Amino acid sequence: MTSQRISQGFLITTAVAAAAMMLTACGSGQAQPQSQGTTAPGTESAKPAPTSAAPSASQAPTSLATTGPTGPSRCKAATLSAATDATGGGAAGSVYMTLTLTNTGSEPCLLKGYPGVSLTADANGAPIGAPAKRDESTPVAEVLLAPGQGGKAVLRYTHAENYTDCALTPAAGYRIYPPEDTASLFLPQPTQACGNAGIELLTIGAFQAA
Repeated sequence: MTSQRISQGFLITTAVAAAAMMLTACGSGQAQPQSQGTTAPGTESAKPAPTSAAPSASQAPTSLATTGPTGPSRCKAATLSAATDATGGGAAGSVYMTLTLTNTGSEPCLLKGYPGVSLTADANGAPIGAPAKRDESTPVAEVLLAPGQGGKAVLRYTHAENYTDCALTPAAGYRIYPPEDTASLFLPQPTQACGNAGIELLTIGAFQAA
């Protein structure tokens, strides 16, 4: 009888001890994943904030705000008239003329550089012979023409009869291209030209203030 009670007490004690060990093991098993999933304090705040690539108003190019007028435009054939004055005299079979282009428009314009000049058969005809050669003895200047004002350039014409190999061709006048313009003016002034492209009868200087 006594032996049976002792055996039962031993079994109960052993079962309690085993249950306690299982509870301890379960408690220690739950603590481990909690420590693995925990994020250290301050980790998220240490990441740098994203930066926007869009420029602010202060980064806009200052040139856009300071762009101003570009000044007067180039003088064009449509708002010019042409004339010559032969008072410059002549030398060695040549005649020196003053070619004047006058601003007939309502706005100022800029005349700068050398005009293109050729002898032509008529107002709409093709050039005859060689175009005028540039005389670079006078420096290029910027000539601002107010409405009604003109700029002048020295034009020299060498008599075609001076050249024994000249193929004489009647010309009705001069075709004149303002600097950097593709349109032209016609100046009636009948004279003799050379059909030979190798003979240069004309020279032209840069425009100066009249």
